[in-house]
Amino acid sequence: MDSMATTNNVTKLIITGLFQDPEVQRVCFVVFLPVYLATVVGNGLIVLTIKVSQSLHSPMYFFLSYLSLVEISYSSTVAPKFIADLLSKVKTISLEGCVAQIFFFHFFGVAETFLLTVMAYDRYVAICKPLHYTVIMSRAVCHRLVAGSWLGGFFHSMVQIIVTVRLPFCGPNVIDHYFCDLHPLFKLACTDTSVEGLIVLANSGLFSIFSFLLLVSSYIVILVNLRNHSAEGRRKALSTCASHITVVVLFFGPAIFLYMRPPSTFTEDKLVAVFYTVVTPMMNPIIYTLRNAEVKIAMKRLWGKKVNSGLEQ
Repeated sequence: MDSMATTNNVTKLIITGLFQDPEVQRVCFVVFLPVYLATVVGNGLIVLTIKVSQSLHSPMYFFLSYLSLVEISYSSTVAPKFIADLLSKVKTISLEGCVAQIFFFHFFGVAETFLLTVMAYDRYVAICKPLHYTVIMSRAVCHRLVAGSWLGGFFHSMVQIIVTVRLPFCGPNVIDHYFCDLHPLFKLACTDTSVEGLIVLANSGLFSIFSFLLLVSSYIVILVNLRNHSAEGRRKALSTCASHITVVVLFFGPAIFLYMRPPSTFTEDKLVAVFYTVVTPMMNPIIYTLRNAEVKIAMKRLWGKKVNSGLEQ
């Protein structure tokens, strides 16, 4: 990254932000700070509940705890700086800081994509091959699938960074966005970035489309197989799958919208980005806990114990 700074005249970038009006920015601060705190607390509660509850040790909850961990990390790459900037007159970030934000944003985003795919596979095995479930989804396999998700995110991000680091930046230095992402940064490069744009389209856009289609088709296979189950088994499986499908649509919808078309700086692009960087990570704990009786019971048990022990002391 040091070599990047020496080959560029630009070392600091100015971020335009979401809105220019200071009054609107203050309103956004009041709205988004509680949303981010709810994301951290909500997902943190899921991680903690699954870790300490004896009843939530199946692979599905093992993956869910890692999904919640990724959600906290993913949101934290963008939200804290974005929220703090809402109160700043001039919003700046170093070029190295910008590249680091891009790396971690894509790293956690793609790790989440792989985890959602792993969770779909877990549901497929549980519903379509119930007799072999414990053998196929052994503890070792679960750990390997999670490790693979992190590795997938890492390699994806490395490609994005290798593409970005080679670009020369000699001015201007104003990013027309509220955080550092590839397309807004490419616009500042003093060279043609059409090849880099195609690499990003393949690495982010096509990857999103492929993952989304894979997930949708796996849930279609699951739903078709549910016909062979009892009414009670069908109801329970449908409830779990509905949560997963909702999260998949909320996550992939905006990503496909942004990365599968020519880059632009329309306000709606920024608002869509706000949705998947700040709002969606908060939705996961709500979706999974509201639709999952086991998680709700475990949470009540866990926090009921904590309250009772506090009262006894």
